[in-house]
Amino acid sequence: MTVATLVVLDPGARRARAATHLERVRAWTGPHRERRRHGEPHPVWDFLFTYYSHRPAQLERWDPGPGVLMPGAEEFLDRPGYRQGDGGVRLEPAALPERFRTTAGFVHRLLTATRGRAPRLGCFGLHEWAMVYRTEQPRHAAVPLRLGTTGTDAVVESMRITCTHHDAYRFFTDAAAPRNTVSPTRETQLDLEQPGCLHATMDLYKWAYKLAPAVPSELVADCFALAADVRELDMRASPYDLSGHGFAPVRIETPDGRAEYVRAQAAFAARATPLRDRLIDLAAQLRDAGR
Repeated sequence: MTVATLVVLDPGARRARAATHLERVRAWTGPHRERRRHGEPHPVWDFLFTYYSHRPAQLERWDPGPGVLMPGAEEFLDRPGYRQGDGGVRLEPAALPERFRTTAGFVHRLLTATRGRAPRLGCFGLHEWAMVYRTEQPRHAAVPLRLGTTGTDAVVESMRITCTHHDAYRFFTDAAAPRNTVSPTRETQLDLEQPGCLHATMDLYKWAYKLAPAVPSELVADCFALAADVRELDMRASPYDLSGHGFAPVRIETPDGRAEYVRAQAAFAARATPLRDRLIDLAAQLRDAGR
């Protein structure tokens, strides 16, 4: 993607956008910090700050992305990729370290491959069930299993597991892994990733922050908000009893629950499409910077 015009952002508008972004993401970062201060783990929301490596302070920081000229914004010159010129400061993708272009090339290939496939719906979130199948040490040991150990194992044994996401599959128990219809690996990620997968949708957040500051912070926040909503479904459809945390289950062991899951899964896939498209364009711009 080539930036056709340079948007000039005056100091007042810049501060307003940064403040709006900060207020938005503090709805998540504030409670997370408070829980950590009190040593209170959360089985749903901690994932967004532990599995994903973007720290709360990084999520709160605002960057405009490429194509924006900011007069009087010399404080940005301490950040990678920012240069002074033409009456202001702007991000120059070509000035970012080479590792950004390498990452952008991978992200572009992965998201383009994902976009080219039809969403596969109907996995019913069984990856979370496969992570506790025939084990006495579930990942969230402080949260009870809704159907107990025997009932959970019975659900896994009664259904077909079709997980296509390596970073979910690698947490399957040894007993569950052979039950999956495929064996996703890092090497086959480009071949298997598909837009119906909840984890692939959540990972749009990862690819957004991996390309920051070449991704506008508003887009990073959009991807985070989507990841948070998807994470909620992911855990509501899991075998855990989260009623003590205020979450009603999606009972995927029943026909009604499976139908509810598929409807939500399809809605998330549709919501992810424009975000993925924007990330593909930005990744191409960063990949080709300086050529």
